[in-house]
Amino acid sequence: MTELDGFGRLHPALRAVATTRTDFSLDAIRLMREPFNERRRESAEQTDSQGVKIVDDTVAAAAGGVAVRIYHGAEATPAPAVVYCHAGGFALGNLDTDHRQCVELARRGGCTVVSVDYRLAPEHPFPAALDDATAVLRWVAASAAELGVDPARVAVGGSSAGAALAACLAHGAADGSLPPVAFQLLHQPVLDDRETASKAEFCASPAFDSEAAEQMWRYYLGPESGGASAAVPARRGEFAGLPPALITCAEIDPFRDEAVDYALQLLRAGVSAELHVFPRACHGFDSLLPDFSDSQRLFTLQGQALARTFGST
Repeated sequence: MTELDGFGRLHPALRAVATTRTDFSLDAIRLMREPFNERRRESAEQTDSQGVKIVDDTVAAAAGGVAVRIYHGAEATPAPAVVYCHAGGFALGNLDTDHRQCVELARRGGCTVVSVDYRLAPEHPFPAALDDATAVLRWVAASAAELGVDPARVAVGGSSAGAALAACLAHGAADGSLPPVAFQLLHQPVLDDRETASKAEFCASPAFDSEAAEQMWRYYLGPESGGASAAVPARRGEFAGLPPALITCAEIDPFRDEAVDYALQLLRAGVSAELHVFPRACHGFDSLLPDFSDSQRLFTLQGQALARTFGST
């Protein structure tokens, strides 16, 4: 078998687990959804809540209810909050997908995390997922007193495709169409549907590659692709006025360069942005090995960024 792009550059711990690329064809997605969800469900059940109180709820929305999972990690109320969107290439995942990450954010950031079970492509193309995330952000702001959160200290966050949704929520807040957002936490973000040098380099890389990235965008944007300007964060023309950001990504990842470019766009527009590229890591390293040293470093960085933003430190 031909070696995967960048495989030899991976940390040995990741080389032991990131041994295949992701088949993201429609047939493969349909076959992998159930086992993917089962693995993440088992992982969520085995995760130590670390003192974080966890409650499932449903948010009313135009297209029906949106399931959410609420992680209460603050000692006092009203608590700061993060509206969080999980990873999964727009086509996979649910509330179990990033359960460990949400526990870590709630505990380390001393905040309430509201995780969104948004609708998935290709069955529900844009703007379905973003509509669901938007409904939850509005609900958190409107129900702040009931939830015990501070509407003036609400951040958005997400991983991979979920980070695209989080970035779009930040856009809406900056434009005044959504409640204010104080911060955006974007991990291994999917931000641009166009070609980049890292996509060209990682055509067949471990965990996720540029072929899967192209398919992912096609499913999410749908056959018309008319919503690209609103769905693709990097296509935004104006970056001034967006909330501060922490952007984290991996070296061996087709999405690396769009994360770096987005951070630079923010900085050039006068927006505070912190960028970390994790060396010798691949897409999804924190899910593959959550106890890996760099995964723990990621969780620490995210918690510290939230604590600074929310005035906890």
